Parts: sequence; structure tokens; C-alpha cells
Amino acid sequence: MTSSVLNSSAKKANITGRGGATSSLAPKKPKEVPPPPQAGAFKSRKIDRGTEFRRFYDRGDLPLCVDFQGATRKVAWKVDVEKLDYHHYLPIFFDGLRELDEPYRFLADQGTDDLLERGGSKILPVIPQLIIPIKTALNTRDPEVICVMLKKLQKLVVSGEMIGEALVPYYRQILPVFNMFKNKRVNTGDKIDYSQRKRGNLSDLIEETLELFEINGGEDAFINIKYMIPTYESVVLN
Repeated sequence: MTSSVLNSSAKKANITGRGGATSSLAPKKPKEVPPPPQAGAFKSRKIDRGTEFRRFYDRGDLPLCVDFQGATRKVAWKVDVEKLDYHHYLPIFFDGLRELDEPYRFLADQGTDDLLERGGSKILPVIPQLIIPIKTALNTRDPEVICVMLKKLQKLVVSGEMIGEALVPYYRQILPVFNMFKNKRVNTGDKIDYSQRKRGNLSDLIEETLELFEINGGEDAFINIKYMIPTYESVVLN
């Protein structure tokens, strides 16, 4: 009995193979290391098409339309702009400045210009309501949208008394995107940069806007700009 068990164990030991225990002298293939992920700080964010401006325009609640008479498009207002409720309409038009589709883009752009030109003393009380649409447009990080908003900020800050100073407490919400793109210039090599003629150079527009902020923002403007954008140099003190 014992000998039969030993013989059986010996046979099993002889049958046991060495599968998977092979070795090779060939060098191992190096493992592919994936590149580090991109931070995407300058990458454009997805632009929400559901702006308040689009919603109100599609419902027929905005008192303007596109006038196609003549060779160029114009904005036709259905009411006197100076009689509009700026607390209601001005934030809606600023929200529409991140639109890329027509006719919303054209109407928001031209309509905002008209409101700022004729607003006078009505604009200052509305400044706190404009911060969210301004910040939302800048945070899209879309160069085209940012350029549009910068031009409107330049008009806003000179559209009435004390508006520049009223914007100073909101620099921490507005200026972070300025700091990101301030030195981001387009390298065109030996080509012509046509964006300079159309005022579409993002870095130059940011510098112009900061200078207007400082000039019109009172004595606290520069120190607050400098806190958010350390590379900014004063145009008033210098």
C-alpha cells in the first residue's frame, strides 16, 4: 500500500511541467510613459448658449431688432433708450456679450454700446449687477469673447462719474483672467498682425483696460491692481 502511494507521487512529480517559467536573454521593452496631462489654463471653456439675452430676445421681450435698411446693419430701438429700466436691461445685455451666434451677438454688442452712451447717471447703481455677467464672459477664456468684454469695460469705466471707483471692490473677481492673459502674445513671425488694426490683440487690450481702471479708479485703484497683477506698472505714478 505504501509503495503504491510513493510510486503514484513520483509519477505526479515527473508529470509536473514548468509552464510560464521560461526566460529570455532579449532586453525588455521599455514601458511607454504617458506624457503629463495638460493643465488647460488657457483652453477655452464651453460657452453656454442659454444666455439671458437669447432667452429674452427669443420671447420678444427686448425692445430692439436688426434694421437691414441700407448697406450696413443697424440696431432699431422700439423705445427711447434713455427711458429704459437699466437695472433690468443692462445686465441682460452684458450677459449677451458672450454670444457667438447671430443675431444675438450683433444686437448685444451694439445694444450695450447704446446703453452705455446714453445711460448717464443710471449706470452707476447697476454696477453690482454687472459683475456676474462680466466674470462669466471672462471665465470662458475664449479670446474672442474676452476681447469683446474688454472693449465694453473700457467704455463702461468712462461712461459716468464714480463708475471706475465703484469697480475697485470687484477687482478680485474680474482681474484673475487679466493676469492669465496679460503676457500671452501671438507670435506671428514675419506676418502682419491684423488684429492690431482691429484692436483684437488680447494682451494690448488688457493693458489698455488696466490703465483706464487705474486712471478712473481713484487712489486705491493702483494698489488693488498691483495686488492681483504684480507685473502691472502704474501709468499715473510714472
